[in-house]
Amino acid sequence: VDWDCALSTDDDPKSCLYSFDAEPDTKVVAPLGTDQWISLSALNRLRRTDPTKVEPMWHSRYSILQSWFSDESEFSMLQHVGAKGFFVSSVLLDGGNGMVLRSLLVLSVLSALVLLMPLLEFIVGRIIVSAPFWAQWPTWGRVARAGFPLKLLIGQMAWKAVASCFSKFENEVREYIVDLECEILESSVPVTVGLGSEEIMDEEDFDEYDDEYDDEY
Repeated sequence: VDWDCALSTDDDPKSCLYSFDAEPDTKVVAPLGTDQWISLSALNRLRRTDPTKVEPMWHSRYSILQSWFSDESEFSMLQHVGAKGFFVSSVLLDGGNGMVLRSLLVLSVLSALVLLMPLLEFIVGRIIVSAPFWAQWPTWGRVARAGFPLKLLIGQMAWKAVASCFSKFENEVREYIVDLECEILESSVPVTVGLGSEEIMDEEDFDEYDDEYDDEY
């Protein structure tokens, strides 16, 4: 790997480039051989919200995004996340530059509307034949008798309102998925230095170990 991962604890706290100190019992990462630590979750949220600010954290000396989070990189942290992490990161968040998530949300909303259509038809029908609705005829009747330009303007305003609500809903879902991705990275990225460190075997080491095993048995 070309990164180090450590566990920040109360007994061994780690500084964080993004905040003053990393939270206890969370993982921090840094370029290999340096002590320029940053919280793993904070780094992942930053690359999702504003990736242009990631590499300047290290004065643009390291290709963090390409090396640590690209599927093509042999040092990518995403190789440790498993099938669940692949679905969350590569499919939901990165698929089609967000189009996969947006398409799934649109299908979900449309499916919900189809399921609720009988109830909506009943409610609208009751409103249309209600006395209070027709009592407001002097107010909404002007809109009903208005010319096409006014109706087009009202339609555009309604569309913008719906699009704004959907955008807020999409952002909330995306934030939830990013939080889930952070949890997956926290649980799957191995600690390489300090307390609880694990030895990560690269391809050459694995081949040597395999040859030794064959010679022995």
